[in-house]
Amino acid sequence: MKIIGLIGGMSWESTKIYYEYLNKAARDRLGGLHSARIIMVSVDFAPIESLLKQRDWDGIAPYLVTAAKQLEAAGAECVLLCTNTMHKLADEMMAGVNLPLVHIADATADAILSTPCRRPAFFATRFTMEERFYLDMMEARGIKALIPDADQRRTINQIIFEELCRSEVRPQSETAYLEIVETLKDQGADSVI
Repeated sequence: MKIIGLIGGMSWESTKIYYEYLNKAARDRLGGLHSARIIMVSVDFAPIESLLKQRDWDGIAPYLVTAAKQLEAAGAECVLLCTNTMHKLADEMMAGVNLPLVHIADATADAILSTPCRRPAFFATRFTMEERFYLDMMEARGIKALIPDADQRRTINQIIFEELCRSEVRPQSETAYLEIVETLKDQGADSVI
């Protein structure tokens, strides 16, 4: 079993989902009390989020570079970045690191391509929905994601940063998400990322 290197903390709420999923997958695959072999570097999200608001990608990159190098030095055999948005800096993060990155867009595309779906609604941070780094990888694999309109992107982003990153799930936010899904479904979405 490979040692998985996780870069987490952006936010820690999403990181715990990766940790839980990987351990459940190891248990389901191997049985008994097996769990995943994981090394994790968890960054402090507050300074990164501040830089993200300014779209200061150059300021964010050193946090990720340091984390990837720490995982390599600790013996990880691959890297998973526990966030969509920071994949914008995947190339910068992995430069000089001799480990493979399991890129979230590739893993997502693989999952979609195992189904008949090809036009998913795409929910993520505003930055991820508005930048092309994720969407271009999807399109290269034959998947055309549908993106919410500007007001819907603001709503989604607000819910992510003001609620989900704080472990809050409000009923009105769930309703808002479902309404956006219905809008995109009416435009041809056949699934949701």
